[in-house]
Amino acid sequence: MNQDYITPNKWSIIEEGFEPERVESSESLFSLGNGAMGQRANFEEDYSGQTFQGSYIAGIYYPDKTRVGWWKNGYPEYFAKVLNAPNWIGIHIHINGDVFDLNTCKSVDNFKRELNMKEGWHKRTFEAEMQNGIKVKVEALRFLSLSHDEIGAIQYQITPINSSAHITYSPYVDAGIKNQDSNWDDKFWEITDVQIKDQKAFVSSHTLKTEFHVCTFMQSLVFLDGKSLKNNSEPHQKAHKAFIAYEEDVQKGQTYTIHKFAGYVTSLNHDKDQLSNAASDVLDVATEKGFDTLLKEQQQAWSDIWHMSDIIIEGDTKAQQGIRFNIFQLNQTYLGRDARLNIGPKGFTGEKYGGSTYWDTEAYCIPFYMATKDQKVARNLLTYRYKHLQKAIENAKKLGFTNGAALYPMVTMNGEECHNEWEITFEEIHRNGAIAFAIFNYVRYTGDYSYVPEMGMEVLLAIARFWKQRATFSKQKNKYVILGVTGPNEYENNVSNNFYTNYIAKWCLNYAVENLNILKKEYNEDYNKIVDKTNFNEDEIQAFKTVAEEMYLPYSEEHDVYLQQDGFLDKELITVKDLDQTQRPINQHWSWDRILRSPYIKQADTLQGFYFFEDHFTNEELERHFDFYEPFTVHESSLSPCVHSIQAALLNRMQQAYQFYLRTSRLDLDDYNKEVKEGCHITSMAGTWMSIVEGFGGMRVKNDMINFAPKIPNEWESYTFKVNFRDNIIAVKVTKDATHFTLEGQEDLEIVVNEEPVVLKHGQNIKA
Repeated sequence: MNQDYITPNKWSIIEEGFEPERVESSESLFSLGNGAMGQRANFEEDYSGQTFQGSYIAGIYYPDKTRVGWWKNGYPEYFAKVLNAPNWIGIHIHINGDVFDLNTCKSVDNFKRELNMKEGWHKRTFEAEMQNGIKVKVEALRFLSLSHDEIGAIQYQITPINSSAHITYSPYVDAGIKNQDSNWDDKFWEITDVQIKDQKAFVSSHTLKTEFHVCTFMQSLVFLDGKSLKNNSEPHQKAHKAFIAYEEDVQKGQTYTIHKFAGYVTSLNHDKDQLSNAASDVLDVATEKGFDTLLKEQQQAWSDIWHMSDIIIEGDTKAQQGIRFNIFQLNQTYLGRDARLNIGPKGFTGEKYGGSTYWDTEAYCIPFYMATKDQKVARNLLTYRYKHLQKAIENAKKLGFTNGAALYPMVTMNGEECHNEWEITFEEIHRNGAIAFAIFNYVRYTGDYSYVPEMGMEVLLAIARFWKQRATFSKQKNKYVILGVTGPNEYENNVSNNFYTNYIAKWCLNYAVENLNILKKEYNEDYNKIVDKTNFNEDEIQAFKTVAEEMYLPYSEEHDVYLQQDGFLDKELITVKDLDQTQRPINQHWSWDRILRSPYIKQADTLQGFYFFEDHFTNEELERHFDFYEPFTVHESSLSPCVHSIQAALLNRMQQAYQFYLRTSRLDLDDYNKEVKEGCHITSMAGTWMSIVEGFGGMRVKNDMINFAPKIPNEWESYTFKVNFRDNIIAVKVTKDATHFTLEGQEDLEIVVNEEPVVLKHGQNIKA
């Protein structure tokens, strides 16, 4: 834990007291999103202190040219980035002619900000004294509508405390912005038009290179003590900005309010030549409904989401706050409505990692969306990868692979690899395995095999072709080996025979063969179409099987464990508990050379394989590997604690499982890795959900049935969650004495609890 200023609360993230050094961290933690757009929790009014301004639009990106010191063949030409989009939240405020800015105020008292996760809004309240002696009370509330995902709404209220004041609100939209992480400080946006008409302001712009067209719009209404004002406003236009000034003499104790409605319409969803008209229509909807009605709709939309996805923990407020924060951010980032979109590691909270798609989606996020949404949402995520298959084949071809072999990108926006670190671009090829595993996981959980003949088999075949070519036969070992890779543990680069990579390659080859045989036997028409489309030769099946059967898996007889990679035991094996804690996190204190020579593991690597393929190993084998590798694991990846929590729970090490759960659930709230100001770790938040449902709840799918093996941490009185298993909603409540199951489906459902069959009936509470 590196910060502890968030007030424990079951339904809200709360900060009390204004501390300028916390502003950037809070901008991340209090971020808002609605799946289509999002923004960091920047102040609406001007702020001259240290801040990280950020607004983002889902699916809008720019190919920022790769910047490396030494170009290597095969490097991606660019690193795709979700762009810092035009700013629509801003309101210039002048009080008696002076700029209202918390950084220059004499004092800021009773400051409180709240992210209400139950209802989906962000609010700040405070009192401030300006340099000119005016004291004011401020309340600012805003949200991004889930019901109308092109609309954002702000209610900003100022009440003079010690005297009357002349107050000017100047709400604006501004396209003169830039990305904080630009490689070359290039210009990303071209502004084509700025106009104000009938109290509506529009700034039209488009991205360079990618040609995404966006119209940023706004319209405002002002009130004095709740009564609408029709006073004259003054429009202003600049080359990149439009604002409208509203002035009013406000008496001491009166409240001057502005409602600002704003947002984006884009060429992803509208004709690029009709964006201004579309924006005007959106504003008509917003102003007709009004702020209060939109807020009520927002509350209902979030109520519907929480009805299915909430996890209730009794007896541990910090744990409760942590899981709800994670679930809230996941739903703000991706709702599954648009198959063109995916889930970036930072979501709408920052620019690190480019906002692009990683293997995190398949490895960590799909289980959450399968169980808390309709299965179509998870299928959309798989469809996203299928639509990028040809790009994945092109990615592999650039590296010398042939015959339709596919290498899915580590980082992408459109299917093309766009990461510019060689140890990732060329070597972290295990991401191919996660794509295939997600197909298996989807079919296993949903029972929907139709995805395989329709799309999945082409993906599995292309991935199998890649692994077959990527493996090399070693005469010395008389085995197939995979050389020069980076496993999930990115604190090792360019290693040979990474256990996780080799094992998942072996599994992918076998899984492809298994499904080819199923299709040939049971879906012959689809099989023949795939054969023709991919130029598949049945001789490839034997080649796949041979490589899989003879895959080398490094093993230590001395320690009776699979080795993370060749040479792991050559390191100086000093455990984390003996590491100087002032050197943590090591990625912020050590040179990369020193990290690579150390035994320290960034995240689950060998244990990631044991997590995916749990049923391939005994609990005794898991325990040996857990005891060997966890002591060397620094958990400096957000994706690490959740896997270890699940495995610790399986091993009945509940205190350890609980501590890992706290770390994953409060990773950002408590800033464990000292980097939350860069944005939140969105994709790892799905791992927090898994820590409870799969870890403590013991949920698995075995033999085509859903299984539970519930356990409860000592710190909790009870916990409750729901899962949607094949259109059956199962509610599970675990107490210290028993587990209660309720079925919302209409037909009986047989489940397995602690290896014993249990029949659930609609509406009945079954105690097990």
